[in-house]
Amino acid sequence: MAEGVQRIGGPVRRWAQAQQQEYTNGEERPLAADLGAMGVYVSLVSAAAAAIRVSGRELPTRIPLADFALLTVGTFRLARRIAKDPVTSPIRAPFTSYQGTSGEAEIAEEVREHGGVKHAIGELLTCPFCLAQWVGTGFVLSYVAAPRATRLAALTMAMVAGSDVLQFAYDAIQNGALRPGRDGES
Repeated sequence: MAEGVQRIGGPVRRWAQAQQQEYTNGEERPLAADLGAMGVYVSLVSAAAAAIRVSGRELPTRIPLADFALLTVGTFRLARRIAKDPVTSPIRAPFTSYQGTSGEAEIAEEVREHGGVKHAIGELLTCPFCLAQWVGTGFVLSYVAAPRATRLAALTMAMVAGSDVLQFAYDAIQNGALRPGRDGES
């Protein structure tokens, strides 16, 4: 059996290495680690789906528009909080290095190691777009298992997102955004 695995594994490994080399053009890209991250994602979703099935919970036939909007805004805010917020930097610190600020109350970071698992995790943790997939999946699975608690968590994040918009609007007003003459008028 081990001999058969080696016989098949060698050509597959060589093919994967050739594909990585052709894809990366000499740049350090963590394709194997990214593949691992996709495997972790699929495994977690599969385990959660199995747990939901075993629990006897029914999947919703539809999600009300209000819940969809709430979960969407909650996903946006939580993914951004994890990826950019100063308070969550200890989560990212093992994989990134601080580069400064990148906007109001947000941090700019770069991935510390190039290539490998730490690189892939660093990219995931600093990309709100990438994290949204994981956060959104968590919200959806939680919504099926405990809709009221999930709505409450999403509501909290949606309220924070709304507060962020009001903070930006307030700052703009304080900085003269409503003063006459701002658009080249006298």
